[in-house]
Amino acid sequence: MKEYVSVTAKFDEDGSLLPLVINWDDGRKYKIDKITDIRFASSLKSGGVGVRYTCQIMNHTRYLYLESNRWFVEK
Repeated sequence: MKEYVSVTAKFDEDGSLLPLVINWDDGRKYKIDKITDIRFASSLKSGGVGVRYTCQIMNHTRYLYLESNRWFVEK
């Protein structure tokens, strides 16, 4: 299942879009400690396809997707 989230992101000088913080509707915020991979991929758990960011958040690996200008995580 997809969980759409708000994301604080930045554009680097080279035009790369990098997410910094995942913001949940209930007010929780999770800082992305490190991005280890960026690729176009499909979500096997929740369906959909887009740019997949492999993120390290609090020593856990999580996938964050950018699909048609909307961010989602696998729930």
